[in-house]
Amino acid sequence: MFTPNVDHLMNLRVDPEFVEAYKTADYRVCDSQILVYASRFLGTPIKAKISGSDLFPNFCEHHRDNRDIKIFLLGGAEGIPQRAQFNINRRIGRDIIVEAHSPTFGFEKSEAECRKIIEMIRRSSANVLVVGVGSPKQEKWIAKYQNQLPNIDIFMGVGAAVDFEAGNKIRAPKFISELGLEWLYRLVSEPKRLWKRYLVKDIPFVWLLIQQKLLGKKAHSTKQS
Repeated sequence: MFTPNVDHLMNLRVDPEFVEAYKTADYRVCDSQILVYASRFLGTPIKAKISGSDLFPNFCEHHRDNRDIKIFLLGGAEGIPQRAQFNINRRIGRDIIVEAHSPTFGFEKSEAECRKIIEMIRRSSANVLVVGVGSPKQEKWIAKYQNQLPNIDIFMGVGAAVDFEAGNKIRAPKFISELGLEWLYRLVSEPKRLWKRYLVKDIPFVWLLIQQKLLGKKAHSTKQS
C-alpha cells in the first residue's frame, strides 16, 4: 500500500525504478488534498484524501482487538521508532507493534544492512511491515525485498507518520490539511530540508495539470467533430 502525493507524481515522471516499484502496489491511497483538487479540475474526482499519517494510526485503531495483526515498524532516526512503538501500544492497549528498528542513513545502499533488517523482520512475529523512511526510498525498498519476507502479509509506506506518532514532528492542524496547505506548514517547519522539493521540483505540477486539462478538452472537441 503506497500513498501518492504531488512529489510522488513528479518522481514517477523521471525515475523508472520508482515506476516499477509502484506497479507492485495493490493499493494506492491519495495522500494529498492538492491531488483531490487536481482530480476535480480534470473531471475525474478522487473521493477523499487518506494520508499515510492518518492511515497508519487508523489501521492500528481498527485492529485494536485483532490479535492476529502484529506490526514491525521500520523508519525514523535513532530512538524514534521505539518511541512511536511505545506511544501507539499504550494508546491501543496492547503490543500491536511487536518490534521497531531505526535503519542507518543510506541503509538502502548497503546490502549487508538490508539483509540484517530482513532477518530481524523474519525472526519477529510481525505479519505487517510499516516503513517510514521517505519516498521514493521506502517504496523501492518494499518492492525489492517483499518477496523475501513471506511472513509479511501487508506492506505500507507511510513517510513521516513514524515521526508524527513519536511526537518528533508536529502535524499541521486539521483545517490546514483540509485546505490543501499542509505542504506549506511543513515547508515553514522544515525549510532547509523541504524548500527544494516544494519550491523547485514540485512547482511544474501546476503547468502539467493545465496541459492535461487542455489535452482533455482538445480530445473531447476532436471526438465531437
